[in-house]
Amino acid sequence: MEGIINLHHDLMFFIIFICFFVALVVLRTINFFSKSNQYCDQSRAVVHGTFIEIVWTVIPSLILIVVALPSFALLYSIDEVINPTITIKCVGHQWYWSYEYSDFELQSGSINFDSYIIPEEDLNLGELRLLEVDNRVVLPFRTHIRLLITAGDVLHSWAVPSLGIKVDACPGRLNQTSLYLTRDGVFYGQCSEICGVGHSNMPIVVESVSTEKYIAWLAQKL
Repeated sequence: MEGIINLHHDLMFFIIFICFFVALVVLRTINFFSKSNQYCDQSRAVVHGTFIEIVWTVIPSLILIVVALPSFALLYSIDEVINPTITIKCVGHQWYWSYEYSDFELQSGSINFDSYIIPEEDLNLGELRLLEVDNRVVLPFRTHIRLLITAGDVLHSWAVPSLGIKVDACPGRLNQTSLYLTRDGVFYGQCSEICGVGHSNMPIVVESVSTEKYIAWLAQKL
């Protein structure tokens, strides 16, 4: 997400420059070709210019190249999975999420649980309406994490905007993405694929904690 934000800020520089430049050219053109301008007749004789054609072809091409290079670098880095320490499987259902910590095997299977929305009447003071769940996804920060995302019935989408993640959950297909949390905190998301009448009732809550707290949370689950 930091890379996406930085790329956005860099692109805004070019966008603002282009907007002002185009506005200036349009205003000057309106002025030169208006009937009230004393040079109107001379301006109407100008219908082609080889130099200006080259300029407004070459400069936009260079700008697109400058924009494309960091865009492709960011795009490929998003898809890269670097030796994940933890693997989490996220399964979308109508209308809740199931999570499986596949790295920890128990006699009864791996650590897994369902995550349901907390009804509005059960919320505590300070909790967010339509965003709180009964079981959060607890993950350690500064750790490479792999997410495997699928669905058990219809199309869903596992999306946490503040982490820059949005991955479709498709039945019969396993999509993969990586996650690296840089600090502790709580990050909220929602299903971003219209999946039925309960679409707005399957939020996502990722709680980033220290390694010590994560181990303590695992001990409780074990």
